[in-house]
Amino acid sequence: MIKSRLCDLVGIKYPIIQGGMGPFGTNKLCVAASNAGILGLISSSGIASDEKQPEIYDYFCRSGGADPRDDKETILRAIFRQTLDQTRDAGGIYGINVMVSAEMNEIAELIIRTMIDMRNEIPEMKSRFKVLVTSAGDPLPWAETVKQTDLVWMHVMPSVRAALRCKKAGVEVIIASGHEGGFHVSWEPVHSMVLLPAVVEAVSDEKTLVVGAGGFCDGKTVAAAFALGADGVQMGTRFLSTTESDFHQIWKEGVVEAQDRGTLVARGFVGPARWLKTPRSEEHAKNTLIKSPGVYLGIPDDYTTIDQSIIEYEIESINAVYQGDKEKSLLAAGESAQRVNDMPMVYDSVQNIMRETEGILRSMPTLLV
Repeated sequence: MIKSRLCDLVGIKYPIIQGGMGPFGTNKLCVAASNAGILGLISSSGIASDEKQPEIYDYFCRSGGADPRDDKETILRAIFRQTLDQTRDAGGIYGINVMVSAEMNEIAELIIRTMIDMRNEIPEMKSRFKVLVTSAGDPLPWAETVKQTDLVWMHVMPSVRAALRCKKAGVEVIIASGHEGGFHVSWEPVHSMVLLPAVVEAVSDEKTLVVGAGGFCDGKTVAAAFALGADGVQMGTRFLSTTESDFHQIWKEGVVEAQDRGTLVARGFVGPARWLKTPRSEEHAKNTLIKSPGVYLGIPDDYTTIDQSIIEYEIESINAVYQGDKEKSLLAAGESAQRVNDMPMVYDSVQNIMRETEGILRSMPTLLV
């Protein structure tokens, strides 16, 4: 059995984090992941999708046991309560992923405040709803709020420079997200094989853990992460295509059916995004080159001048997923989609991954002479 510093810090059995894949709900997936002995994450950004992506919003609410007609705090409370109830028997540990970009500031404040309030109100929740994962923004402005709590604070970032800022903020677990990852990826295409060891060398110490994300999907890649100095891994695409995953069936099937070179990068709401390669996404990549070339040049969009038709295309394509329209859908996934060939139960997937990881790590000493 593998027991890393991540397991000790968080209280999980296996050193794996189920990625929070917003704006799409992961309420059911979080429960299954938590009950399987890894860190399950609620993806919270769906709470902000009510106006432009009503199908996402409706599913986000109802899958969490909430009524979409209620106010947002009531909805969040219902989701947090349901997750607590459905992970009780296994004593599962879970957390939440919160986007903290400037445009999400108001909703991020609501999510984090509601989380803190409920943890203070319910002792059991405080002992198991233990982790706050921030992403898509600067962690430093949140330091004062988070450090007044006993939350385990993690932040997802794509560079050594960003990792050093996380360390300055007091983040305990830095998630180094390589360019292989699905949906939102960094402006600079630095992949995990380069990024992860560089971040480990820059920030890992007795107070700061590093987790790899982007391309991790099985025992081989988990073993590689440990070899690169990580304390664990975060997986999104692998758990997207599982029986309990909240994602639409056509999305899960798209991951399973992905072949060699099965993804591409094009625009995705707030910058570069990795999509499964389909006629729809190939058309979107061509539109990106014409209407938003900064995605490929590392230059953020100016929303006052960008051609709004490309944004409308993205919104239409994501809504199409939840309407069951495969031809018009854009399906996000990481490069590892080409290595995900089945749709198992989360528990079975975790067991297979850890069994393979342990076998590889046990065999490594035989390489030494």
